[in-house]
Amino acid sequence: MDEFKAVIVGELDRWQRAGKVARFWLRDDDAIEPTEPLDRLLEISAAFAVPLTLAVIPAHTGEALADRLRREPLCSVAVHGWSHRNHAGPDEKKQELGRHRPVADVLAELKQGFDQLFALYGAQFVPMLIPPWNRIDAALLPQLAGLGYRALSVYGPERPAALPLINTHVDVMDWQGTRGGRDPQALAVEIAARLRLMFDHGGTMGLLTHHLVHDAAVWDFMKALFMVTADHPACHWAAVPDILREQQAPAG
Repeated sequence: MDEFKAVIVGELDRWQRAGKVARFWLRDDDAIEPTEPLDRLLEISAAFAVPLTLAVIPAHTGEALADRLRREPLCSVAVHGWSHRNHAGPDEKKQELGRHRPVADVLAELKQGFDQLFALYGAQFVPMLIPPWNRIDAALLPQLAGLGYRALSVYGPERPAALPLINTHVDVMDWQGTRGGRDPQALAVEIAARLRLMFDHGGTMGLLTHHLVHDAAVWDFMKALFMVTADHPACHWAAVPDILREQQAPAG
């Protein structure tokens, strides 16, 4: 892990010399119920005081998960679509929030999901939509504010949108290959590249995880990343509600 640490710390040291602080945030997808992998995720993030945002699937969750998360003050909850059901055709990329159904039906589910998670989580709830598979039809975006949503989170560089975007930029999983954890050095290089972009243009570094499918490589990577960043003076692991408040604050 020496090379891994050198890549991350080398870039953060540049931020420190410039008097800047890089904001990281952690998003984990597909939460439904308490599980051993979820406990492990909560334990490792809490050990390094890293705030966590869980993308919870409203149709498949309930009081059990809410009861578990009430003991986690660093954890917030966002809406992960409705049922994480694919409505796209066999030759299309998977999508729940696309043009495959009437818009009114899609919006009704998103409103139901919002209301359900708000009722379950109260102060832990953040009014942010995280579309399953990070895909949503652009025509839906202007309608989300009317449902109560105040932010959207997908994967990749932020682009102009009808809502503030709080995206993730580095995914720990090798979805196209082993479907296990990616090479830690490759992840370090991606994180450093994102930091270089942020140094000049601002933004955050969003890390995307999926606790239900993590292998040992992912857990080792997360621990290594938290160890080299959590105490670095040029790194701040931010809570999503704080990021959203800053984005909504009027320019001074």
